[in-house]
Amino acid sequence: MLLKSTTRHVRIFTAEIRDRELVANDKVLTLDIDPDNELVWDDAAIEKVNRKFEELVESYAGEELIEYNLRRIGSDLEHFIRALLHNGEVRYNLNTRVQNYSLGLPYVDRNEDKLVKG
Repeated sequence: MLLKSTTRHVRIFTAEIRDRELVANDKVLTLDIDPDNELVWDDAAIEKVNRKFEELVESYAGEELIEYNLRRIGSDLEHFIRALLHNGEVRYNLNTRVQNYSLGLPYVDRNEDKLVKG
């Protein structure tokens, strides 16, 4: 049975990807980071999120794989991504279809009159 956790910027599935499709697998967790491209990422930030994900999954080792635990991991990752945004390691994508600012309003440098970080 496919379990999943969905937050604004994180989707976790008990599945693996085969031929660009999710195939249920209760031995594998697949992470989809920022599926709506609300943020601008670099490789270092993506790697940080992946490492945090692995750390969180490891912290649940031995526990039953249930939707509640996946939601907790997803929620913790969402908070981690918020911290990356506030530290300037990722930023809002101003070219996205919908401007949501779900992690807080962006800051504007009044001297330069441009968006600097969220």
